[in-house]
Amino acid sequence: MKNTITTRGVEQTARSRHWHETIARAYFPLDLTFRRPEAFDGELTTWDLGGVSISRLTSDGLLYRRLPKHFREPGPEEFLVTLPAKSEVRFAQGGKEVRANPGAFFIERSQEPYEFSHADPADLWVMKLPKDMLGGRIRAPDRFCSLQFDATNGANGLFVDMMHLIPARYDSMTEETRATVGRQLVDLLALAIQSDERVLTSGASTVRAAHLARIEAFVRRHIDDPDLGPDEVAGGCGISVRYLHELLRDTNMTLGQWIRDTRLQAAMEDLTNPLDCRAIGEIAYARGFTDQAQFSRAFRARFGVTPKEARVRA
Repeated sequence: MKNTITTRGVEQTARSRHWHETIARAYFPLDLTFRRPEAFDGELTTWDLGGVSISRLTSDGLLYRRLPKHFREPGPEEFLVTLPAKSEVRFAQGGKEVRANPGAFFIERSQEPYEFSHADPADLWVMKLPKDMLGGRIRAPDRFCSLQFDATNGANGLFVDMMHLIPARYDSMTEETRATVGRQLVDLLALAIQSDERVLTSGASTVRAAHLARIEAFVRRHIDDPDLGPDEVAGGCGISVRYLHELLRDTNMTLGQWIRDTRLQAAMEDLTNPLDCRAIGEIAYARGFTDQAQFSRAFRARFGVTPKEARVRA
């Protein structure tokens, strides 16, 4: 669904409250500080793509704050990927600060306090997606939040180009096509992040980071193999099992946990894909699970719903 909300026609005294509500519906609750509340202008258009959404936001200068009170209730974490198209924006979260201009993008976490501001009128493209959806493609995606990425070259530029092209084609797409495009956009985001040279050296030595990247790639290529385990991964990556476990110790996740979570996320996307008509058991076995009952228990523990409920809700 496409939806546009604007301050045009809204009484000046009601504009700040109107924009508070608009932002909360499109993203999540935030505290807003306006430079000139009575003269504020803004417009927000959103396009839903299954479990993903993109939006274009234009507005006067503003300060957004995500505070602990906004996420007291437990819930799934979401990411916002912001691409400035006009003016510099400042973002601070987790002790890191980003000053991003057009030609860059960065990732925000919903379950950690942050500040986001722009002094001048801004034009922003924003992608909203579940953390789990990116986590099914990239190990420990939290480590990439608050990093600034070049949006002009290679896979990064392709990700941005696709986001910009979607609105023009949106009305001619079916709901099933939109959901598929949403998943493909997440694929491109993951590719853009993984191909950024700075990511290979963030939080680890170059050699260790290269090994981890090789491990990730091997696991994803063989995620449907029910026999995938430490021996297969280590052998496929040309390292010892002992060194494999040593590398993964820094990620706070065992290989078994990561393989299971990746399989569960892939199964969730299969179940919520309107074009996938396979039985639940077929999907479970295709994603490397050898026991449907065990799959159902793990799925419910991970997502809080049964596989059948996930399919019905979609």
